[in-house]
Amino acid sequence: MNHSRKIRVLAAKPGLDGHDRGIKVVASALMDAGMEVIYTGLRQTPRQIVESAIQEDVDVIAMSILSGAHDYLFPRVMELLREKGVNDILVLGGGIIPEEDIPALKEAGIAEVFGPGTSTQDIVEYIHGRLQNSQA
Repeated sequence: MNHSRKIRVLAAKPGLDGHDRGIKVVASALMDAGMEVIYTGLRQTPRQIVESAIQEDVDVIAMSILSGAHDYLFPRVMELLREKGVNDILVLGGGIIPEEDIPALKEAGIAEVFGPGTSTQDIVEYIHGRLQNSQA
């Protein structure tokens, strides 16, 4: 990761979920914190998300989902990243995700999962903390 530039975040809405208010709030908070945010828009496939992340040379992929398909879509993004040999992008999930599903998502490679009511400042601090630790 090149940290002489702003942190670059790809904000993505995988699957058929059409509710994007939450990801837009998070994207705005990340921009306010000095990060560059690329928002992919609604209804992105895992392949589109991975290709966009690679093309945009992002440091972070932040995905939000409310449809219940997180147990397939989030791990599929991780699988495609591994297939492409990409292992230096921090991948975060958020949305309506049952607590009991979070361990499997983390096992698949999702670094952290943020649920409803999470402070945007907590997300900003998490990203900064993880990227600073990866520089060491």
